[in-house]
Formats: sequence, structure tokens, C-alpha cells
Amino acid sequence: YGHSNQLRQARAMGDYLIVGVHTDEEIAKHKGPPVFTQEERYKMVQAIKWVDEIAPGAPYVTTLETLDKYNCDFCVHGDDITLTVDGKDTYEEVKTAGRYRECKRTQGVSTTDLVGRMLLMTKAHHSNIDEDLDYRKHTDNFGKGPKGHSPWTGVSQFLQTSQKIIQFASGKEPQPGDTIIYVAGAFDLFHIGHVDFLEKVHQLAEKPYIIAGLHFDQEVNRYKGKNYPIMNIHERTLSVLACRYVSEVVIGAPYAVTADLLDHFRVTLVCHGMTEVVPDKDGSDPYEEPKKRGIFQLVDSGSNLTTDLIVQRIIKNRLEFEARNQKKEAKELAVLEAMKRLDEKR
Repeated sequence: YGHSNQLRQARAMGDYLIVGVHTDEEIAKHKGPPVFTQEERYKMVQAIKWVDEIAPGAPYVTTLETLDKYNCDFCVHGDDITLTVDGKDTYEEVKTAGRYRECKRTQGVSTTDLVGRMLLMTKAHHSNIDEDLDYRKHTDNFGKGPKGHSPWTGVSQFLQTSQKIIQFASGKEPQPGDTIIYVAGAFDLFHIGHVDFLEKVHQLAEKPYIIAGLHFDQEVNRYKGKNYPIMNIHERTLSVLACRYVSEVVIGAPYAVTADLLDHFRVTLVCHGMTEVVPDKDGSDPYEEPKKRGIFQLVDSGSNLTTDLIVQRIIKNRLEFEARNQKKEAKELAVLEAMKRLDEKR
């Protein structure tokens, strides 16, 4: 949602927003391995409602040639500096030419912060970490920066305001003839699996009005376990609101889809993905009422990506990074020892 907020601000500065998305190769070269593949990222960015067009395979260093190629007047970036692998400002050329604008970075979130939460699974309101999980034995390494203290202590400092919600919300009421579709879930770490699902749901009607019900953190923790959700309810709200397929969000929706909820929002159709539906606290089916009314439908997104799989990708990247560093250090040490022996012989 930090990226979405940047794109929202950028779109407000002009009339048409083109978003350049880097390839996996470019990101790996300058920043390290990406969590999502380039194809996933192209689709994710295109699904954000303020984006008019994407420029796939955009170069890491933005040049005047790139701006002219897409007929852009200027480019926009957040107020955090980005550098190439050799320490150069990636926007130097366009800044010098006066074709650069800046927007405010969203406080309280960054990719690094979210990665930290995933690696440590630390959330203040959850405590039942499964001690047998593979990453528990790595938490000492994951949790400490070069100075030996945790860079992720006190994560999730995002503070929600009504203004932020207003900025993200579409503000559109359902119109006569709209098909009001209700979907519910955690929508944690809003990702391509969620986008694919919402896109499929959107295609079910000629004039869809999709309402997404987001469960409170404690409810998500009840049915997901471990230390989920990684993102709190406020962060998840903004992430889902930024999606072009969603018209409205119910913050803290009840787990059971009740008659009151269906009647209040005049719901025509209730959809759920192919993931398991955990029974309610009393053992009942949370979709009993829409099924009784004959308005329940399972929708196959065609994507197998889940929040769990993203966490696994993060851990794999981190372990590969550590292994690569250890190899590099061992090689350097071997070279130093060989040089030392050579000196001793001399």
C-alpha cells in the first residue's frame, strides 16, 4: 500500500500515469533478488486503480530517452533516494533536466519492514509462534542488523487516519443495474493471487460492484494460526482499496456471512476462492446463509500463490543470500591465507 500511495500521489500530479516496472535481472543486480517475478509485478501494478499503463522492462536508471519514448512530461519518485549498484543517483539525468517530481513516502511501511515481519513473524498482538517452524532457528540472524540489534523492533508503526481511507476509497455508491458481489477474507500481503481472484469475480457480471469484507486481526489469527496476519487491519484495508476491481471495503467484517449483512448491502452474489473455509467458532459453516439463498459461488483464480508461499520465498531468498555470502567469505579467506603463506615463504 506504500507503493499504491506513491502511485496515487503521482497520478494526482498529471493526467496519465505510466509506471515503469523493472525486470528481475535489473532488480537482482542493483538491490538483490525480488520477492515477486516480473510477470507477477507487471500484473500487480496494472491492477492498481491509479495506473493507466505499465512500461515493462523499464531500465533501473531513468533517462530522458525513457521519458521521451513514452511521451512523458516528467517522472515521479518518492523522497527516498535510490542508487545504482555503484552508488549513483538513478534520477540524476532527469533531475538536471528539470523533469523530476517528488512525492511523500508513506510512513510506517517499507518492503524491508514487511520482509522483517515475515522473517521474524513478529506482531505485538500475536504470540503463538510454532516453535518447530524452519525459520525459528534463523531468527537470531534475521533479527539483527550489523550493530547487533533488531532493525525490525517495533514494526507496524503505521497509523490509520480517516483522510488516508478517503484518499484511497472510490466513493462510488452502487448504481441501479449493478451486481453487488461480496467477498471476504484476510487479504494479507495483498498479492497476485488476490488480484487474480478479484479479477475473475469482476468478470462474473456486466456491471460488478465488489464489496470486500476484511476480517479483524484476531479473527484472522484464529483461522490462519501462527503469527498471521502479517499486515494489520488498517494496512490491509488500504491495500485492498487500491485495487481497481474493488468498489468498497467492510473493515472488520463478521466471519459468518449473515442475513443482516446480505440484506444491508443488498448482495446479489457471494464468492469465495478455492482455499479451505475454516468453520466458525461454533463449528458452523460461515457461508451457510448465502448457500441457503442459492447465491454462493466458488471462483478459481487460477493462481496457487498464497501468503504462506510468499513467506517461504522470502526465507529461501534470505538463506540463499546467506549461503552466497558464506561462500564469498570462505573464498576471500582462502585467498588471504594463500597470500600470507606466500609472504612467509618470501
